Amino acid sequence: MNLNLKGKVAAITGGSEGIGRATALRLAGLGASVALCARRADVLEKFGAEIRAAGGTVMTCVADATKPEDMARFVAETVRQFGRIDIMVNNAGATGQAAFDTVDDAAWHKDIDVKVMAHIYTTREVVPHMKKQGGGRIINLNMVSAKQPGAAQFPTTVSRAAGLALAKGLSKELAPHNILVNVVAVGKIKSAQQARGAARAGLSAEEHYAKTGKTIPMGRVGESEEVANVIAFLASDAASYVTGTCINVDGGLSGVL
Repeated sequence: MNLNLKGKVAAITGGSEGIGRATALRLAGLGASVALCARRADVLEKFGAEIRAAGGTVMTCVADATKPEDMARFVAETVRQFGRIDIMVNNAGATGQAAFDTVDDAAWHKDIDVKVMAHIYTTREVVPHMKKQGGGRIINLNMVSAKQPGAAQFPTTVSRAAGLALAKGLSKELAPHNILVNVVAVGKIKSAQQARGAARAGLSAEEHYAKTGKTIPMGRVGESEEVANVIAFLASDAASYVTGTCINVDGGLSGVL
């Protein structure tokens, strides 16, 4: 299986920690030049320095994925520095899960902005470049709850479901241009966000992961690197005939395919 990404350029939103960080390391390790954006300059620059020290090629850009002007600047700077953009990984996001009657309008708008509009902003910017160069990959991160909504999972399940519809429609529209659009839907994955949630509940990260792992068929919480491996596959020539699909990376947690 050819996962060589030498000569490719990958842009990743939310690229400073968690799945974004693991994806940047994986793609850079496969030879891609990576462009990362995140909101915290200190964390982003420290991570960029790590990639450079390991021999990778990286560009960092402090930007907010929910702001269209920031995403236009991020994509433009990526193309200016590297001359092209082959892979767009829409990873920025956060999970908001609560009972319907406790979610106010501000929370709805915030969630839709980061999980739907942010994908629209980046896609709008990268598609002209991908069309010009003869193709590309758009890979959107999502959650398995998008396919299987549950109680008290608002507003996340609604915005995530909209993200699936967006990707499916784009896959059909962009396929003639050899621009492949796919989704990676995650379950419970170790992350700084999970660790912060555990701390609020008075648990250590290890205690939280052990408790959560008991609810997953595989008996454990997933690693960010395991998600990055699937993203690397979709970004590679090995997935040259894969578009409009959603791959679950959840240890068997979801009840739907």
